Amino acid sequence: MLLDLPVLKKGTFYFIKDGESDIIMEDKTKRGLEIKETSIDEKINVKADKGMIHDMDGIGHWVPIRWYFPKDSYDLSQVEVYAESMEKKYTELRELTCPDDDD
Repeated sequence: MLLDLPVLKKGTFYFIKDGESDIIMEDKTKRGLEIKETSIDEKINVKADKGMIHDMDGIGHWVPIRWYFPKDSYDLSQVEVYAESMEKKYTELRELTCPDDDD
């Protein structure tokens, strides 16, 4: 089960877990979202579990929940690049939508 896999690294918005044949990067912001399909993520070109979120107009959007990086093609440092990119995107979004009031 994915929950029981050893965590190799974690950030504010992600986990990187050690699967049997894959290094698995999981988006913490998508926890609890039901997996609707598993297919190739076009941006990263690896297998991903995807769910559906709906915007305010009721339009559904496919979003990746976790990505499976094959160990024979990727090592931890390569997966960390994707994880840190996601971390930076979410941090910037949080700062934009929830600015600190300390200024």
